[in-house]
Amino acid sequence: MADTDLVVPAGWEPGKGTSASMSKQFTFDRYGITRKFLDHVAELSEQDGYHPNISFGTTYVNITIDARDGEQLGEGDKAFALEVDRLADATTG
Repeated sequence: MADTDLVVPAGWEPGKGTSASMSKQFTFDRYGITRKFLDHVAELSEQDGYHPNISFGTTYVNITIDARDGEQLGEGDKAFALEVDRLADATTG
């Protein structure tokens, strides 16, 4: 599959217009769980060397993954998104 054919993972929204990005909101029952998830994403970012754009409140986290090459989402970006999904499941499960 060519990078131009990359489909964002389920639940992720592709960027609008020319934006090479995807975004997703994660919601949690309380701040302690939100904080735990943020800590896990921070660890993933350090291991991977990629830092997504993150905004959060007491019970939600918005994550935007921009294309690493600045032009087109690739397999590495998709893999990062899938790992974030796994971390969300592990944090709440």
